[in-house]
Amino acid sequence: MPSSPHRALRGSLVLCLAAALSALTPSPAAASPGSGPTAVVAMGDSYISGEAGRWLGNSLTTSGSRNGTDRAWTGSGYDPSRVYGSTAANGCHRSDTAEVKSAGPIASALVNLACSGATTDHVFRATHGGVAYKGEAPQADQLATVAATHDVKLIALSIGGNDLGFADIITTCATDYIVWYSYCHDDQQAEVDAKIDGVMADVGKAIDEIRAVMTGAGYASGDYRIVLQSYPSPIPRAAENRYSESGWSRTNTGGCPFWDKDSDWARDSLVPQIANRLKAVATAKGAQFMDLRDMLQGREVCAKASKQVSATVPASAATSEWARWIDQNQTQGPLQENMHPNAYGQAALGRCLALVDERPGGNVSCRNTPGTGASGMYLTAG
Repeated sequence: MPSSPHRALRGSLVLCLAAALSALTPSPAAASPGSGPTAVVAMGDSYISGEAGRWLGNSLTTSGSRNGTDRAWTGSGYDPSRVYGSTAANGCHRSDTAEVKSAGPIASALVNLACSGATTDHVFRATHGGVAYKGEAPQADQLATVAATHDVKLIALSIGGNDLGFADIITTCATDYIVWYSYCHDDQQAEVDAKIDGVMADVGKAIDEIRAVMTGAGYASGDYRIVLQSYPSPIPRAAENRYSESGWSRTNTGGCPFWDKDSDWARDSLVPQIANRLKAVATAKGAQFMDLRDMLQGREVCAKASKQVSATVPASAATSEWARWIDQNQTQGPLQENMHPNAYGQAALGRCLALVDERPGGNVSCRNTPGTGASGMYLTAG
């Protein structure tokens, strides 16, 4: 017997209601602000990816464990993937001691999207000028995936240094010391001044891109924080260098081949200039700023207050250098590790991030306490 119109209508209503409820029920894999596992995300370049995390100080010994400084030593050879995991192959060099990984249990997931060598266009979304890098999608597009499956609380961003040509500046200054016996600070300052306005505009766009991703994932501006950080100087002031600028000790022993005037320019002019400009971008974009210009004070390569590791001087967070020297002959690892915070420096950066995580507002400066390890890091109002 044919169904009555009322029974057919009731059946249609049931089907429509079931479909509506199904559409309203989130996928088990999806999360939203305030739900799902919490996450802190690192984005940007080598200073936050974990570049040089392979090293515990610097040693002149070129074989074996290099007096215990080489964490890639297996006992019979070297395996950088012990430190950088799968990113040893593509060069992103996300180390196991990277800032976000060294911060401790500040979230359920500590996500590192940063990649050594990245510039601002490797952060932008692909639909807004972003470019894939080293076989990976733009970092903002990767963030979208994280934001959809986690409750992202904080995003730490280090970017702009490669846009300004940090690596080229270091190469030029070292070459001027070793080969040409001339200064680099005058022409390099002009290069930076010519680029910096455009670079800072791109840093601002990177923050906008991150916000657009988070808004698209359903986050309100108060649901998460963006922390933009500056860069520390890996070399000391001239007066704080334990090697004379004459002779070859800075090149062959210290791994810091820079003239006094160039060292002072880098430490007291270039690094502060970049920090101050990044702070202005953070303020304009409503991000929190972490100033790292003094983070390596006394722990830089060749600093009088620190020591190289040797057979009689063991590696120590309290006494060893916290940055990787310039190994121009590549007798110990690739050149891209040069002039970056090493495993000790990254542990210190992780402590800085943990302290910022506990301080939800205001700009800060992170500094170290002489004679201590990462536990001695502290914040001041910045």
